[in-house]
Amino acid sequence: MKPSSVEMKKKMLRALLLIRRFEEKAVDIYKAGEFTGYLHPCIGQEAVAVGACSALKKEDYIISNHRGHGHCIARGADISKMMAELLGKATGYNRGRGGSMNISDPDIKLMAANGIVGGGIPMAVGAGLGCKMRKKKEVVLCFFGDGASNNGVFHEALNMAALFDLPVIFLCENNLYAISTCSLDSVSCTDIGKRACAYGIPGPIIDGSDVLEVLATVGEAADRARGGRGPTLIEAKTYRFYGHHPGDPAEYRPQEEVMFYREQKDPLENFKNKLLDGGVVCASELDEMERDVAREISDSLEFARNSPQPDVKEFVKETFGM
Repeated sequence: MKPSSVEMKKKMLRALLLIRRFEEKAVDIYKAGEFTGYLHPCIGQEAVAVGACSALKKEDYIISNHRGHGHCIARGADISKMMAELLGKATGYNRGRGGSMNISDPDIKLMAANGIVGGGIPMAVGAGLGCKMRKKKEVVLCFFGDGASNNGVFHEALNMAALFDLPVIFLCENNLYAISTCSLDSVSCTDIGKRACAYGIPGPIIDGSDVLEVLATVGEAADRARGGRGPTLIEAKTYRFYGHHPGDPAEYRPQEEVMFYREQKDPLENFKNKLLDGGVVCASELDEMERDVAREISDSLEFARNSPQPDVKEFVKETFGM
């Protein structure tokens, strides 16, 4: 499917919508006390996940992070299994053991997600080395945030990937805040993408709210990696509309800043209006898409609520081997 095709654009719009509505529902059940563990919504950052995953092939690998529901859904994960995992049920992706931050599905090459800041970056190097050793035309896409870019492992990983021309795309979702620390106060170089020059690799800096720009940039990086020309560091400037988690009032952010991003840089609303103005979709199609997504979310929650709790005996057996 060509990136510019009507069907491709509609597919991406639906993915943006599904992620937004899934995250909104996840926040609701978290606040209602149904949730198991922590929650880090990606509301406002959906375009990065959708654009990036849409640029990959089925054989490519994805390594996610703690704010990873969008990555999972954009890759095609089963949202019923995701919802069950959030509720700690046996039918979840990790049988209720992992929760929100550890969803993975090897069948769609959605590899390890974890709650360690920057924890996926060295994993991407290992996966990329494996791809090169097998001489496969596979690419590894690694998502991480601006806070992770200050970890030592970030520099070690980029250096090694560049030295060995590994097929890895390092995609930094710079949402300006590592929990409550603004990147302007913690990153000496305002543009994280400029760090790529230290390793002799491309470092494009893009608008992370523009799904088509993300699609095109990740597509170019994937072609480069697949052609044996090594890694790319991409900085997608984006924004999370809410706090670090649903209980975070985010008082450290100026209200003017928050309103600017919500009103001017909403990836879902902007792409929806773009497709409406371009005649790609009509109002009735959007209404039907909303209803279809609402049904899917409702069904996933019903599935999760009706699923069994994990068997305690299995926990004991897996932990102690008895």
